Amino acid sequence: MSIQGLGRLAAAFAVAILALVLMTGEARASHGNHVDHTCIAYGSLQSPVKIPTNWDCSGKRASLDPERVFLRFQLPLNHAAPDYVAFRRAEFGKLHLAVVDADGSTRMKSYGIRDTRPGKAGAFIRADLPHVTPQSRYVVAVFDLPTHGIMLESAELGSGEPFDNPGQFRELLILACLCGMLLMPLAFNFAFYRVLREPFLLWHSGLALSLLTTILLTSGVSAYLVDLDMRFVNGAMSLMYGIVVAMGAMFAWSFIEPDKLHPRLRQALPICAAWSILVSGFHALFPFVLRPIQVDICYMAYLPIMAVFGVSMVDAFLRGSRAVRFQLVGWIPMISVVLLRIVSMVIPAAQPTDAMGLFYFGVVFEALATTLGVADRFLTLRRQRDMARTEADMLERLSEHDPLTALLNRRAIEADFTGLRQAGYDTFALLDLDHFKQINDDFGHAVGDKVLRAVGDALRNHPDTMAVRMGGEEFAILLRGPHTQERAERLRQSIPVRVARTVPELDRVVTASMGLLELPRDGLKGVGLKEFYASADKLLYEAKSGGRNRMIAERMRVFVPRKQDRRHAA
Repeated sequence: MSIQGLGRLAAAFAVAILALVLMTGEARASHGNHVDHTCIAYGSLQSPVKIPTNWDCSGKRASLDPERVFLRFQLPLNHAAPDYVAFRRAEFGKLHLAVVDADGSTRMKSYGIRDTRPGKAGAFIRADLPHVTPQSRYVVAVFDLPTHGIMLESAELGSGEPFDNPGQFRELLILACLCGMLLMPLAFNFAFYRVLREPFLLWHSGLALSLLTTILLTSGVSAYLVDLDMRFVNGAMSLMYGIVVAMGAMFAWSFIEPDKLHPRLRQALPICAAWSILVSGFHALFPFVLRPIQVDICYMAYLPIMAVFGVSMVDAFLRGSRAVRFQLVGWIPMISVVLLRIVSMVIPAAQPTDAMGLFYFGVVFEALATTLGVADRFLTLRRQRDMARTEADMLERLSEHDPLTALLNRRAIEADFTGLRQAGYDTFALLDLDHFKQINDDFGHAVGDKVLRAVGDALRNHPDTMAVRMGGEEFAILLRGPHTQERAERLRQSIPVRVARTVPELDRVVTASMGLLELPRDGLKGVGLKEFYASADKLLYEAKSGGRNRMIAERMRVFVPRKQDRRHAA
């Protein structure tokens, strides 16, 4: 597919996916059964959990610097009682949930991350609230050691189960379809790899699998497939982001044509892959070491990788790489997501976001574009391989054919004489032109070559007959089927007629002598061309000695095999 065709297909696909994302967003916005927090307060782990009195209700972005963050959710009058608090998945130390009634009474529950469970269709954690009554006025969620700003900004109260809301069911269905689409590259790669054993197909499969796993984990679809520990899920999510980047770098390393990328940049891509896994692995295993700046540091650590990746793409594009065009188209949405996350998390004035809708769009768009690139590269490599095979076959045929007569040469039958015997060629004849040296001496080698070509024409293209130029004026004929001796004699006798018709400048008849050996079909297992040639040569010598222009034939009988053959026969 051309890059223009890819662009049109990508544009149409982009519109479709954006429509799905907007539908998902509408479903989320139309769901009126949630309550966002209105006020923030801070505390220390050294003091017991106590509802604060000094709240900041200015709408500022919550800070991760304090060890403890309080979020207050005001309960509107006549509002359906919420059942749980939900927030984006991220690591935390403890979660305390308190329900405060109008008379000041408080009911509280505390959770570790392993006590929570998946929430709705998105990448949320859910923790059940203490009992909410009509007298309840607000809910306080207390986060100890929060590690990500998005978990605080996304925190909300909700009620009911995920499938109670049609929008959430639609979101889950869309995400499941996206996961199904990511299985398509795996099927393509399996089919391609059976034909073309190229490493970039394996790296692309790894990329597709890591993207699929990332969507399953971040979207919450995995919660409907298997019951996973929330701490494990959080660690796996952090690690999978690094694996996706690593697989993308290794795919680019193996996919861009060998002469279309600067060697230093090609060497840097595996280093970037290792660095990506190191950064994500550290964050997954030790999420609290550098809290509250650890998330920002991890995002910043990906900037050098993005720089190397971007420079590599530009360098390959300027060098005329066809493969990199598909990668440039595919990676733009994913790079946009990473930049948006970095900007929203690092810049204090920005509202933090994980841009999950754009992320899902980018994942599928990247998989589609790179799959088209793999298919295009597969077709290109297959054409190149077929051309190389055709050329190799042609060279092999040339090496096994005599250039003067176009007959097979000695090398051709030496390579597979046993196979020819098994194919039924049980008659071996050796033919030599009579007084050929005299023709060369009297008429010159040009006329002698014409004679040899005429002989080749006389022996070629007969059913169940294989003619070979052994060298000089000597030819071999292999025959199978009935009446091989009579057929060989007719071929020998056709030579004078063909030469006289083809080489009119000759003033003499060109004849040939032949020694013919009929071989036993079931015997002589270990005997090769050398032995048969020697026997036929003796017969040819007898024909020459007997006056030339004749055939001497011998039919060999089956004889007792050698000792090792007898052992096999027993």
